[in-house]
Amino acid sequence: MSMVGNLRKAARLARRGRPVDLSHPARSPLGSAVVNCVIYRDGIRQEAAPSVEESVARVRKHGHGKGHGFVWLGLHEPTKTEFARVAELFGLHPLAVEDAVQAHQRPKVEQYGDVLFAVFKTVSYVEHAELTATSEVVSTGEIMVFVGPDFVVTVRHGRHGSLGPLREGLETDPRQLARGPVAVLHAIADHVVDDYLTVMDSVQCDIDQVETAVFSPEGVRGVDAGRIYQLKRELLEFKRAVVPLGRPLQLLATEPMRTVAPEIQAYFRDVADHLARVTEQLTSFDALLDSILQAHLAQVSVTQNEDMRKITAWAAIVAVPTMVCGVYGMNFDNMPELHWRFGYPLALAVIAAACFAIYRGFKRNGWL
Repeated sequence: MSMVGNLRKAARLARRGRPVDLSHPARSPLGSAVVNCVIYRDGIRQEAAPSVEESVARVRKHGHGKGHGFVWLGLHEPTKTEFARVAELFGLHPLAVEDAVQAHQRPKVEQYGDVLFAVFKTVSYVEHAELTATSEVVSTGEIMVFVGPDFVVTVRHGRHGSLGPLREGLETDPRQLARGPVAVLHAIADHVVDDYLTVMDSVQCDIDQVETAVFSPEGVRGVDAGRIYQLKRELLEFKRAVVPLGRPLQLLATEPMRTVAPEIQAYFRDVADHLARVTEQLTSFDALLDSILQAHLAQVSVTQNEDMRKITAWAAIVAVPTMVCGVYGMNFDNMPELHWRFGYPLALAVIAAACFAIYRGFKRNGWL
C-alpha cells in the first residue's frame, strides 16, 4: 500500500474513533518503549495521557503558542501503517512522511506550511580491540524531526542515538524548554553535533595509532595497507553524515522561518560553529590519512628495492663459482692447471677471492 493509501486508512480509523496506539512490545531499543509521548507546559512535564490522541487533545484544548504546551512524540523505526496514523493526527506532509519512514536520507531542513521537517545523521564510534582491514569504526543512524506549533515528532533509525538522556537534560532546564518545540529541535541538533565531536576524538586515536605503526622500525612489515584504507573508508562515511548538515544549520541560524523564533537562531549559530569545527577536522584527517598511505606505499617501494638489490648482489656473487665450475665442467684436455697437483685448491682459492672481492664491493655500496 502506498503512503497516501496509508494516510487515507488512518483517516478512516480516526473517524471510527480508534485511538492511535503505536506501542510495539516486540521492539524495544535500548530498553525504552518504542513510543514515548510526553506533554510539556511552560517547560514542565505534565501527567501522561493514556494515548497519543488524548495527549494532543489536552494540548490543543488550551491553544498553542508561547506559554502553552506541546506534545513530544518519540518513535523508533515505525512501520508505514504506524506512522500513517501519526501523520494524519498531526497533519504532516506526505513527502516528509515518506522520507521519515524510509531511512538513508541526507541531512536537510524543509518547511511545509507551519511544520518544519529536519533530518540529522547520527554517528557513534564502534569500539574495537585492534583496527583491522575489516573493522567497523563508525556506525551511522538517522533522526527525523517534525516541529509544529504544538508538537514535536522524532523518528529515530539505527541502533544508537537514543534521545532519552537528551529529554532528561532538557527537563532540568524548564526555561529553555518553555521556548516551545523549536527548543527541542535545537537540543537535538546540539546533541547530534556533540556526538560528532566525541566520535572525532576516538577516530583521531585510531589515526594516531596507524601513524605510529607506519613510522615505527617495523612499519612496512607490521602495517597492512588495508587497515589504512579501511580507516579512510570509515572516515568517508563519517564525512557523509557531517558535511551535508552545514547548509541546513545555516538555514536554521540565519533564514527567517515561521517555526524558528529569531531569539533562538543564536543557539543554532552556536551549533553551526561546532559543526564547522568538526568539518575542518575531518578534512585534515582525510589529508593526513592520504599522507600516511602514501608514506606507507613509499616505504613498501623502498623495501622492495632494497630486497631486489640484495638479491641481485648475491646473484652476482654466486655467478663467479657458477661460471668457473661451468668452464671446468666442459672436460677439455688442455685447460689451465688441469693436471697440476695444486690446480684444484688454486681454483677454489681464486673463486673464494673473487667472491669476497665482489661481496666487499657490494657491502661498501650499501647493497648488502
